[in-house]
Amino acid sequence: MTVTDTKNQTRSETPAPGAAGEAQAYFACTDLHAYYGESYIVQGVSFHINKGEIVALLGRNGAGKTSTLRTIARTDDPQLKRGQIWLDGQAVHEMASFQAARAGVGMVPEDRRIIPGLTVEENLQLAQIAEPVGWSIERLYEHFPRLAERRKQEGVTLSGGEQQMLAVARALARDVKLLLLDEPYEGLAPVIVQEIERIVEQIKALGLTTLIVEQNAIAALHLADRAVILDMGQIVFDGGAQEVLDNADLRQEYLAI
Repeated sequence: MTVTDTKNQTRSETPAPGAAGEAQAYFACTDLHAYYGESYIVQGVSFHINKGEIVALLGRNGAGKTSTLRTIARTDDPQLKRGQIWLDGQAVHEMASFQAARAGVGMVPEDRRIIPGLTVEENLQLAQIAEPVGWSIERLYEHFPRLAERRKQEGVTLSGGEQQMLAVARALARDVKLLLLDEPYEGLAPVIVQEIERIVEQIKALGLTTLIVEQNAIAALHLADRAVILDMGQIVFDGGAQEVLDNADLRQEYLAI
């Protein structure tokens, strides 16, 4: 893939639809170029997600997966210099991070960011202070009974798996149209990973559009409908998840598995 360096360029002030196939998609990002300072990290990334799909964003360490996720969520770093991000007809590339969140982009970061000093329930209630509100607290407890049991416990004292449940539930407490999951299995024991897998399977059954970044590529591929593989900030594969599972050469070259 050939990419033109756009270090000194800025994104167009007049957005246009993406490529023909992507323009019809529920979510599409087109020709994203993003930087950490002078470091050119996301280099011309384009892909789409249909409504209700789970897409696994994969690659080796340093491939640009989390940076792409953060670019989509419109965080300050990396800085988007060029490209377009569309969600349900909304131009997310023109938004700040808080506006993207209000538009339905819900990110669950790798470090979970549970708020110290607040109980499980208070963490969930805080997520619903501003509109638009998503799932009710009662509905969240129905899907995450472990959290209901620990509703009065300080969030940061939960186990790693329980904190991940809380982070996902907190995202669903908002009106989420696109759920971004960054390394949901990171640092968790295998038995807890199975619990988190069940949560993601529940999300899939509910038809929530999801983009998952996960170093445990096999686990992510078994959950995903499609896969996008990054290498050095550029897309090298975009297709069915089963295609990656069936292609040992592809997995070895770009995922080292």
